[in-house]
Amino acid sequence: MASAPPNNDSIGELGTTVPEVKRYQRQKLTASICSMVLSLAFLVAMALLGGPRLDQALRTWVGSNPWIRLIVLAFIYAASLELLTVSLDFWSGFVLEHRYQLSNQTLGRWVWRHVKGYLVGGPIGLVLVLGLYALIWYSGPWWWLWTAAGWLVVSLVLGQLLPVVILPLFYKVTRLEEPALLERLRRLTTGTGLSFDGIYRLHLSQETKKANAALAGLGRTRRVLLGDTLLEEFTPEEIEVVFAHEVGHHVHRHLVKLVAWSVVLAAASFWLADVVLRHAAEALHYPTDPLPAYEDPAALPLLLLVLSVFGLVLSPLQNGLSRFFERQCDRYALERTGLLQAYRSAFTKLARMNKADADPHPLVVWLFEDHPPIRERLALADKVAPPQASGTA
Repeated sequence: MASAPPNNDSIGELGTTVPEVKRYQRQKLTASICSMVLSLAFLVAMALLGGPRLDQALRTWVGSNPWIRLIVLAFIYAASLELLTVSLDFWSGFVLEHRYQLSNQTLGRWVWRHVKGYLVGGPIGLVLVLGLYALIWYSGPWWWLWTAAGWLVVSLVLGQLLPVVILPLFYKVTRLEEPALLERLRRLTTGTGLSFDGIYRLHLSQETKKANAALAGLGRTRRVLLGDTLLEEFTPEEIEVVFAHEVGHHVHRHLVKLVAWSVVLAAASFWLADVVLRHAAEALHYPTDPLPAYEDPAALPLLLLVLSVFGLVLSPLQNGLSRFFERQCDRYALERTGLLQAYRSAFTKLARMNKADADPHPLVVWLFEDHPPIRERLALADKVAPPQASGTA
């Protein structure tokens, strides 16, 4: 099957910003790695040395009640990790974004967004920690399996609430109203089971100049979110391609598969945590009264360390799965729309607006990237040519 010739203008346009983009992405990656190293170093220090001493000092003030100690320890560790990394977060998420003309966010908005993050994420995190230890204390040696089942429930509930409750706390979300554009998108939902009413405008422009789109929610709350930055800058054909990509996530049932995958990983990580805690907690001098060492809240940093390291080791596998899903959706968008040139121009615009590195090092892709490189995605248009396509949008 003949395919359309490469869009050399698009490739060239990507190449014009390579030095700046490389510098931006390198600095963002450096901040991310430094934040990760600081967090892991803190957890190692507390898990191996500081945890038992902190708990011993804490008992003088709050007593030995495990629930109270757990709440206080969870707050101390969460606050400590945040204080360790907030300067890097500020540099990466505010300073760099303004330096490279990618942000519309004021300092006040950045601070308020973080405060809202604490107000929303803090209670959710505390409930999860309390639920985890309730299962450790009351479900016996198979607690890790019950915890995986509990994680499934949490994932389903949060998946339902994310687009209708949590996301609107951070971004304005409104129903897409443009009749001409909606008519274009209507046919792409036909036969997919995705409700045509579930198309929304995500108001990103108050904070960023980057463009984005996403499929979010489970069941009746599932919807496609199109950033207003994308809607304002992209042509109708390009929006159609991006929308078809998001519909592809629905058609291939990626959200359901990711939930199932996360439950499998949860079972494996909590089982590993159980093994490590049982064998190492007492040896590391965690208290054995009134609970066994591996069940005591004092061992929380050891539990967090095991879960963090396990997640870090498996992150390349998870990123690889995500890239596979993204390739499936790119192929779906091409085959569904036949808009080869619009596909190329849409991803070229995304790369330019988001300062995405078109040619990251393969090791960086393997370790950190959950989307394929832009050049790889552009090249797909030369491999997937729908019968009706002739190389023009």
